[in-house]
Amino acid sequence: MQILKNLFRAFLHSHRLAGLFGRRPMPAADPSTAAAVPPALVQSLQTAACSRTDAVLQQLGSSLQGLSAEEAEERLERHGPNEVAHEKPLPAWLHLWHCYRNPFNLLLTVLAVVSYLTEDEKATIVIASMVLLSTLLRFVQEGRSRQAAARLQALVGNRVTVRRRAAPDASPSGFLDSGHGHDATLAELPMRELVPGDIVALSAGDMIPADCRVLSAKDLFVSQAAMTGESLPVEKDGRTRVAVESGQLLETGNLLFMGTNVVSGSAMAAVIATGNQSYFGTLAARITRQDRTATAFEKGVNSVSWLLIRFAAVMVPVVLFINGYTKGDWGEAFLFALSVAVGLTP
Repeated sequence: MQILKNLFRAFLHSHRLAGLFGRRPMPAADPSTAAAVPPALVQSLQTAACSRTDAVLQQLGSSLQGLSAEEAEERLERHGPNEVAHEKPLPAWLHLWHCYRNPFNLLLTVLAVVSYLTEDEKATIVIASMVLLSTLLRFVQEGRSRQAAARLQALVGNRVTVRRRAAPDASPSGFLDSGHGHDATLAELPMRELVPGDIVALSAGDMIPADCRVLSAKDLFVSQAAMTGESLPVEKDGRTRVAVESGQLLETGNLLFMGTNVVSGSAMAAVIATGNQSYFGTLAARITRQDRTATAFEKGVNSVSWLLIRFAAVMVPVVLFINGYTKGDWGEAFLFALSVAVGLTP
């Protein structure tokens, strides 16, 4: 069977068809991206995967009954809310500048200045109005889109089920078979209030709220498409692993990662890292720290813009020379060439 696979793979590569059958890894699964994850987090996840459940709980300062409300509040103040860094909205003046800063607006601005210097007030007003209208329309439309997106995000209230210990001095039960800790209650909390050491209950359809170590599971299958690009769900369980390579964390069977979701089954898991300290959070923070890159649409618009500008750079001098040479009025020819440049601007 392996020989047939190798022959088929060689056939695809020889005919340059491998891209039709392969899938490029998602950024989180790329080894170069995984190398950007802090070593402390990698070590923490490796230790959790290779440790027994009682040792994991001891390292987290937790128990099968979960944390008490007081402990959770204290840890929330220490670690911060379970939120991933987002790109901050631009200030209004900077957003306005980005809306103005495109090749056509810059070209029209130059033409407006030239028209003003040639005392063509009508052309100056028309061109300036075009620039102002284009900039304001884009500014208003993008502002409305951002506000609508913010309102939709505010409507999404992700919650998670956690165990809360009734008394701060309750001791760990030390057993997983019962499925419930003594002197513990299940509570639904906003996902942002989750802290390391919390014991979460997961079922089909739930989002994984943080990086977790599975304590017990029943027919648990998780979709990691957001992290690895793999469309098929993977099975997870609470068995202790012998060894985990740093580049294979996403493939570890007893670790759950923020950004993935439960397809089927149920599980109890201990939270290891939250927010920007999670695997997904470190990657998101790294992306938000980088300079904003143009989208594919913006690149396409800029490409067409520069193509038309190059065309105008060729046509305008030709029109100027022909008109001035044939009519002998170079001032009139210059104004006509200027109108051609404006007309070539969409």
